[in-house]
Order: sequence, then C-alpha cells, then structure tokens
Amino acid sequence: MIKLTMPDGSIREAEAGISAIELAKSISNSLAKKVLAVSIDDKTMDVSTVLDRDCRVQFLTFEDEGGRHALRHTASHILAQAIKRLYKEENVQLAIGPAIENGFYYDIDMEKRLTDEDLKDIEKEMHKIVKENLKLERRLVSRQEALDMFRAAGESYKVELINDLPEEAEISLYTQGEFTDLCAGPHVASTGKVKALKLQSVAGAYWRGSEKNKMLQRVYGTAFEKKEELEAYLKMLEEAAKRDHRKLGKELDLFSIHEEGPGFPFFHPNGMVIRNELINYWREVHRRYGYQEIKTPMILNRQLWEQSGHWAHYKENMYFTEIDDEDYAIKPMNCPGGMLVYKTQQHSYRDLPLRAGELGLVHRHELSGALHGLFRVRNFTQDDAHIFMTPDQIEGEIQNVINLFDEVYSTFGLKYHAELSTRPEDSMGSDDMWELATNGLRNALEHRGLDYIVNEGDGAFYGPKIDFHLKDSIGRTWQCGTIQLDMQLPEKFDLTYVGEDGQKHRPVMIHRVVYGSIERFIGILIENYAGAFPTWLAPVQVKILPITDRHMDYAFELKKKMFDLGLRVEVDDRNEKVGYKMREAQVKKIPYMLVVGDQEMEAGTVNMRKHGEKETSTMPVDEFIAYIQANIASKSEKY
Repeated sequence: MIKLTMPDGSIREAEAGISAIELAKSISNSLAKKVLAVSIDDKTMDVSTVLDRDCRVQFLTFEDEGGRHALRHTASHILAQAIKRLYKEENVQLAIGPAIENGFYYDIDMEKRLTDEDLKDIEKEMHKIVKENLKLERRLVSRQEALDMFRAAGESYKVELINDLPEEAEISLYTQGEFTDLCAGPHVASTGKVKALKLQSVAGAYWRGSEKNKMLQRVYGTAFEKKEELEAYLKMLEEAAKRDHRKLGKELDLFSIHEEGPGFPFFHPNGMVIRNELINYWREVHRRYGYQEIKTPMILNRQLWEQSGHWAHYKENMYFTEIDDEDYAIKPMNCPGGMLVYKTQQHSYRDLPLRAGELGLVHRHELSGALHGLFRVRNFTQDDAHIFMTPDQIEGEIQNVINLFDEVYSTFGLKYHAELSTRPEDSMGSDDMWELATNGLRNALEHRGLDYIVNEGDGAFYGPKIDFHLKDSIGRTWQCGTIQLDMQLPEKFDLTYVGEDGQKHRPVMIHRVVYGSIERFIGILIENYAGAFPTWLAPVQVKILPITDRHMDYAFELKKKMFDLGLRVEVDDRNEKVGYKMREAQVKKIPYMLVVGDQEMEAGTVNMRKHGEKETSTMPVDEFIAYIQANIASKSEKY
C-alpha cells in the first residue's frame, strides 16, 4: 500500500500500481470526468500515470493552469495530425507545437502557404479527430529508435531536437490513431476531451527564433473544455480588438511611435493631458500618504551599477555610454539613485519610515519583436517609491502601501488579485535574509485577509515581491503594482540610521510602484475605457456645438467662461450640420456635448448630451458648470 497526500492534507491509501485516473474514479465519477491531468509531487503528468510510491497528488481540471495546458497541448497535436491528413502530398515537416497562454500553436514547414480558407478546412478536420475520441498513448523509446523513426518519416526538425537532448534525457512519443509525435507531454486522455477549439491565425516564425534559420508557418489556435467558454473568449477577443490602444491612440490623437525610435513613444497634446492628470493625481495621493518627492539623474557611472548588483544581474537589459573615458549606464531602475539621496544625511529612528517617491524616466533594452504599443516599450516613467524603515515597521508599511493601492485602483474602477513571488535562481543575499523578507510579505497578506497565489522563483534578484494584477472591464488581467521587500541594497550601500540605543542600525527598504509604468497604465486605461475616459481624464471634456453662425458668439462666450474655470472645452465652429458635429463628437468620445441655438442663447442655457446617451437635457449654464466640476472633483463619473 502507498500513502497519497491530497491538497487538503488528508492521506488516502491505495495499492501501488494504481493509475491517477483510477484513483480519481475511486473518489468520485464526476471528478474522474473533469480531470485533465494530475500533479504528482508538483510535476504535471498524464492521468494514466501509475502511482507506485508515497507522494502528493492533486487532480487538475480546466480550472487549473496544468489542466488547461494539457488540454491545449493536446489540441496542438490534433492540429498537426489534421495538417498531416489534409496535405499528404505537401511533404509537411513538423517543428514544435506547445501550449501557450490562452491557446496553442504548431510550427510547420511546407511549400503551400496557408490561408484563412485553409484554416477553416484544417479546423473542420480537427473536429473530426475530436469526434474520433482517439486515445493518447505515451511510450518511452531509446534515442536510436526515435532517430530511426523520424529520419524514416523525413522529419528533420524532430531529428535535430532529439540530437540536442542531453544523453541521459528520457525520450517519449505520443500516439493518437495514425499520428505519432515526439513530445514530453503531458496530454489529456483522449482527443474527445478537446470539445471546443478554434484556429485563429497563421504567421511566420523563424525556426528556434533565429533569423539565420528557415522561416516556418506558425498556426495559432485556442481550445476550451466547453463551447460556451470558447464563445465567451472569442467575444472578449473581438471586444479587445475594438479597444486596441494602438488603434484608439491614433484615432484619438494620443500618442505615436515612429521608425526613428522603435519602443520610444511620442505623446501628443491629448495624450499629455491624460498623462499630466495621472501625475497630478499621483502627487495628490502620495502627499496624503506621507511621501516626499525626489528626482535622480538618468545616467550614473558603472561603479554605482556594480555596487547595486544591476551590472551583474541586469546588464543585458541596459544601455551604456562613455563620459570622460569612464563607463556610464542609463538607468533601468531608480533605486540606486534613491540610495544616494538617503545617504546624504544621517537619519535617526525618529525619521523613519522615510517615504521617497520618484517619477523616474528609465530605459530598458527590449527585443524589437517584443515591442507592443505602450505595453512594451524601451523607455517609460516608473512611478517609483522607496520606503526606508526599521524592521518592526515592515508590516505596518506594507499595509499602508496596500491601502494606497486600494484607493488608486478603485478610482479607476479596477479590481485586483495579489501574487507573492519568491527567490529566483539568479539572486543575491543570504538564505536568512530572503526568508525574513518573504515571511514579512506573507504575514502582511495573511493578516490583511487578502487571498493570494505563490509564484515560486519569480521574485526580483534583490528580494521577494507582491504583484498586483488588475482586472479590466472585459475580464483581462494586467500586472501593474508591486511591493518588493529589500534587505540587500541597504547592505550594499551601507545605509544606516541611529536607533534609540544611540547605535547605528541597518534600515529595511520597500520598492513599490502603483501605476507600474505611466505609459503602460495609459495603454491599459485606453483599453479599459475603450477610449471613453472619465471626465476628469478626458483630453477634451466639453464640446460646444453652435447650430448656426449666429450662435457662434454665445458659444465662444461659454467657452471662455468654462476655460477660465479650468475646464477643457472646445467649440466646433465648422460650417457643418449639427447632427454631423454630434456624431463626430461621439466618435471622439467627448464626455459632454453642448448644443446651443436660439432658445439656449435667449435663456442662458445649454442643451447637454452625455457621451453614449441619446437623451438630452436643458439646464442653465452655471448649473451645468457646477455639475461637471463636481464630477471632475469626485473622479467618480465613468462611461
């Protein structure tokens, strides 16, 4: 008999040699039907895996990342099988076909260039394979047997992959019907488990990501356990395409990116309004939470970056220059500069916690293929802050930071979940320091009653962190805020404070950002609001639409009055029909349109229409101004 530890800590006994799926059936038939893969001692494996020793067991369904991965990995094999069936005469060679976030792909080498029509044919064949409910069978083979098999089949990419495996590597094949592929797995039990799938696109991809190699065709798809889930996902993608911040950024004249500076965004006047409002709000919130603002240089010498550890751990992402025959680096992070500011004077325990915020422009080298609008750029403004404190202030300060995060994110109508990331392989510092820092973050989360998940090995090289993943209006998540607890840099920079005992002590430091990157946060807001910004953020808050030329003077009088009160207001004085002007203001997503004609001019009123609404209302000018000022002050009105 073997002892199997379940996720809730309970122990089940079973005979050695029982398979994972048999164990699931012994627990409940409904569980067995839902199980897609199994985690054995934290390793995801097939449900057919035999249990022959004491171990931890967790059954994985589509709700679990491992379950989704197994289902989508199987979908990639179904895709390859369908292509092999349909294009027997094309000498199709298969490269790799992994599961990825939200889907899967397979890289193939064939003469025929696949079109959208071809994808429909392939998808139809995939549905046939699903209906055939082919069992996926795994078998281990020797290196020579695998090489002989794939050489005979003319699969040169598979041969190359096998040759690159270490000598001691286990080589496994998966067979479904007439199709066999080289694969480490895991997979679901049969093709019939992949009940909902969709091919999405085909693109070029260099073999092994190198432009020196041949360009292959990469077919992308997605797969779900249920049709309704697939339909909901596709609807979300359709909505996301409408909200694409690159498209809306151009239509609303917010920003641009040029060939002369790939990854370096240019902000236009409308974009600068949003940017400056975000910065003004940031400063107002941070003043209330006890932060002081600093600014540090963009370029600092090599010695500083060696001292901080960035030269050793982050050099490949940095830009460099030389000044007076000395090496300098453009800062990828603000923290080393913050250390120097702290060191300019001796601090007492009475000064702590010391909260120093910085809106620092940083530069990081990103591969050109990874650049994506405002989401992945090479220079951005990090809304950074460094908090220096005594060890007994750690939890209180973390709670204070989370309070600030709660206030900021709720202002934008964004909810979040938290993730705790622990020590990575490439890190510095002692085990004791890492354990103390990690426990500090964990205790703060648990004492707050905040649910979180753990990302093992995903911390920064100098300390563990809590990441805050925001959920937008169509259900996508974005990692923005982070709290990183650091005991390494205070040590490296010999930071001290004088304690109550008159002796020097080492402070603990928190790195934290709220927006993360102002540029990226703007991109997220564009997509979250679909370009229809709340009034306080909108580049133009009010558009006045005179019906005819004789109403122009009244329109411009209103504009001056509102402008002098700080409102962002424009008059559309073009010789166009008012209906046309209204439609254009709708497209530009102006929060308020004010139509003025004879009646409004005589009565000192405006005819107001809010963005996204058909109804209009007439009100005195001063009443409208008070109304919109209240909305802006409260930051509560959203569309």
